[in-house]
Amino acid sequence: MKRRTLGILLALPLATASHAQDRQFPTAAAPVLEDRFPVVPVQFPGGVKAYRDVVYQTLPGYRPQIVDIYVPPAKGPHPLILYIHGGGWVSGHTRHSGALADFPKVLASLAGEGFVVASLEYRLSGEAKFPAQLQDANAALRFLRAHAADYGIDPTRVGVWGGSAGGHLAALTAVSCRDTGLDPAAANDGCVQAAVTWYGVYDFRGMTATPDGNSAGKRLLGCEGTCPDDKLAAVSPVTHIGAKDPPFLLIHGEDDKVVPVAQSRLGEAALRKAGVKVEAIYIPGVDHSFIGKTPEATRAATLKATNATFDFFHQTLDVPRR
Repeated sequence: MKRRTLGILLALPLATASHAQDRQFPTAAAPVLEDRFPVVPVQFPGGVKAYRDVVYQTLPGYRPQIVDIYVPPAKGPHPLILYIHGGGWVSGHTRHSGALADFPKVLASLAGEGFVVASLEYRLSGEAKFPAQLQDANAALRFLRAHAADYGIDPTRVGVWGGSAGGHLAALTAVSCRDTGLDPAAANDGCVQAAVTWYGVYDFRGMTATPDGNSAGKRLLGCEGTCPDDKLAAVSPVTHIGAKDPPFLLIHGEDDKVVPVAQSRLGEAALRKAGVKVEAIYIPGVDHSFIGKTPEATRAATLKATNATFDFFHQTLDVPRR
């Protein structure tokens, strides 16, 4: 009996190996690095579909970089809006903006009005120094234009929108089109046709008066002590503004203690001087992120800014209101 049991046990590994050899899986001729996990769209009201965590770029030494993409129910092509989040270039993610309690719902609502909306993750200042963040925004736009047919995008009608640090990056993306000094890959890029900034930074040289002495900006630039003038100029949208830039909408709270309202006033003045079409809304009595002294004031300011933003994109990118 013992010898028979031993013989069975010895035979088991061979049987298991035989079954393993029968398993069949697809292979490729070279290593496959793409993320092949199924992308299942999330359904939002009105027939809008959203694709989460779509990889737009993979760089050695960095995590895969992603966008969320919200697609209208109607057949395209539709204008594209790239949203860039805030967080002092040190934090933040694709799914938040100020006091808006459900920002994905806001982006889906914009998609429901006839826009493809992409919300961007970019390398934060603890991961990479400027101009990596601008290069990421450009890379996302390249990816989205290259996949225009997949998402129903009209690559000739593109807008950018961002708040705070994202407002700075949205402005810089709009005014530095094809600037290979900031992005060597930008030589053949398409430019954007509309830009909206909420409480964005336009001139880093004027940010030293803030309570933290613009420590977030120093981290972004990798400065030890005082940042040199050439770095401050390169990162500042006002340096790059020119007559061919797209129309802008700037919105800022007049009591902003994080990014002074003077930043948007500087940006507005520089755009006007260059002959760029610009609208500006300055909201009295609200701080950064449109936070007011009461919940009602915060709500009123936030909805005013959001509705003005939607209306601006409709008008500038020629999308009839539904």
